[in-house]
Amino acid sequence: MVRRFIVGNWKMHKTISQAESLIQAILKIYHPQTSVELAVAPPFVALQAVSGLLGSTSIKLAAQNVCAKDEGAFTGEISPPMLREAGCQYVIIGHSERRHIFGETDQDIHAKIHAALRHSLLPIVCVGERLEERQANQTQSVIQHQLLTGLDGLESKDLAHITIAYEPVWAIGTGQAATVDQAAEVHAHIRFLLGKQWGVNPDQTRIIYGGSVTPDNAQMLFQSPQINGALVGKACLNSESFVKIAQLATSD
Repeated sequence: MVRRFIVGNWKMHKTISQAESLIQAILKIYHPQTSVELAVAPPFVALQAVSGLLGSTSIKLAAQNVCAKDEGAFTGEISPPMLREAGCQYVIIGHSERRHIFGETDQDIHAKIHAALRHSLLPIVCVGERLEERQANQTQSVIQHQLLTGLDGLESKDLAHITIAYEPVWAIGTGQAATVDQAAEVHAHIRFLLGKQWGVNPDQTRIIYGGSVTPDNAQMLFQSPQINGALVGKACLNSESFVKIAQLATSD
């Protein structure tokens, strides 16, 4: 069984001083558990400040996005080497807001995954379907296309460094989380695809759920052996709710 993973995606929230305050509040009440890995993903401008506060703690630092290029005339972009030097161990790639607001394609995400791995950044690769795609029974085909395109060219050993985050677009920020059965069904399909395409041991694949995760529904989600953690949005902006979710992920 893989170690559970809780990631707080702050999105475009918190100034540098606010980020420092939130991390300090988390550190005051969080008691690390060996069965759970915790990571935070603040905005780019707060990465270095947060990295300094995390120091030698067990909490990992993640970026919310990355450029596929190492350097060059790409105004506004942040490269993998920049993230590494800022203290990041993880990077979120292909979040639904990047796909649907900023127009990132599966090919863009493919390039970013490869770039991250080249620089020893661990990708958290997001996949998920829109509401109309679920209603048209296209969920599995959408997930399959996103995975096969995004992870194309990787070997089974590369998959050991990747976390898959299933985040149904219709559940992001809506307060309408997928049911445990809905999430578990998609997680099982992802495991099947990774095993079929890359020969990955399904039990060694870390797949987390994202989409309106709160302390109220986290415990139900974590009862499924298919769900190895959560990509948390709004609830991670409050230290008590974020730490509560991490506590609920602790294995018995």
